[in-house]
Amino acid sequence: MIEKKASIHWEGPGKTGKGQVSTETGALKDYPYGVASRFADDRKGTNPEEILGAAHAACFTMFFAVSCEKAGITVGSIDTTATVRLAKDGEGFKIDRIALTMEATVPGLDQVKFDELAESSKKNCPVSKALAAVPEITLDAKLRG
Repeated sequence: MIEKKASIHWEGPGKTGKGQVSTETGALKDYPYGVASRFADDRKGTNPEEILGAAHAACFTMFFAVSCEKAGITVGSIDTTATVRLAKDGEGFKIDRIALTMEATVPGLDQVKFDELAESSKKNCPVSKALAAVPEITLDAKLRG
């Protein structure tokens, strides 16, 4: 089994306080986040949805690349974006949609196999499985060239 860690330090009240997120690898080290970077226009910090989107896009992309490799296909490049939607839910909020958009250059891969590998990756990457409670996860995958 593999375990990875992230940690948070928070100071102050919920709406005006500030937090810092750090990851075990140091990729994020005391990176700021707070309510303003989630609900307003503060671009100096991150937010949970952005981090979740990055994790989902990274996992899906890696799963697709490994799936191609297992099929004997070498990937040229992959660009993936995950758009995470936070919607009002009664008095609170919920993540109700994640839209994955991928463009990939994979020489020698036909459209049918590309679509099959992309859909399988969306369904089976560990982060997709963890996010199974999200009502809608979409994929728009394009094979370049």
